[in-house]
Amino acid sequence: MNLPPYLHEAHDGVSISIKAQPRARRTEIAGLHGGELKIRVAAPPVDSAANEALLEFLSDRLGCPRRDVVLARGATSSHKQFVVSGLTVAWVAERLAVS
Repeated sequence: MNLPPYLHEAHDGVSISIKAQPRARRTEIAGLHGGELKIRVAAPPVDSAANEALLEFLSDRLGCPRRDVVLARGATSSHKQFVVSGLTVAWVAERLAVS
C-alpha cells in the first residue's frame, strides 16, 4: 500500500503531519500542502482553540476516542504533528483520504 506523504508509522501509533488554516468557514480537509494534510479549522488560533478543534475533528473523522489523539508537536505553529494510537496506518489513510 502506498502511504500518503503526511502519514507515518510511529512506535506508539500513527503520525499525521498537518498544515492548519485557522479561522475558516468550517473545519474540513482541504487537500495536500507539500507533504502535509491541509485542514481548514473554523476556530481561531487563540487559547488553543484551533488545536482543540483539530483534536475533535480528527477523533470524529477517525472514529476513535479523543484521548487516543495527541498533539505531539506544533502547539503554536500552523505545522502540526498528531499521533493517533490504537489504529492502523491503512485505517487512518482511508479515513483521511484526499479526494
